[in-house]
Amino acid sequence: MKTLTKAESEIMLILWRLGKANVSEIIEEIPAPKPAYNTVSTIVRILEQKEFVDYTKKGRSHIYHPIVTEEDYKKTTSKQMANTYFGGSFKNMVSFFVQKEDLSTKELESILNELKSGKND
Repeated sequence: MKTLTKAESEIMLILWRLGKANVSEIIEEIPAPKPAYNTVSTIVRILEQKEFVDYTKKGRSHIYHPIVTEEDYKKTTSKQMANTYFGGSFKNMVSFFVQKEDLSTKELESILNELKSGKND
């Protein structure tokens, strides 16, 4: 799976949240300053080429929808990060983030409780 640029990620987060949208609806969700219509349209077409989105035609408009789930993207990019920077070890990756983010004992306990209960949101 290809990786996303910051701009592409922003658009994908919107599409994952909305489920489907045309370019104007995507722009409505972007905080000010709003990008130009052509800019967003170009990014969406790139996402289509990367096979992250597809569309259905509605009149003269295209309604875009994700074909890669947010969960699948997170899983793939997490594995890539672990393999590239942490020797394939999720333990080393998590340890790194725990140390660098200076998490409190309470936050660590909360994370462990979520893991034990099977939550992954």
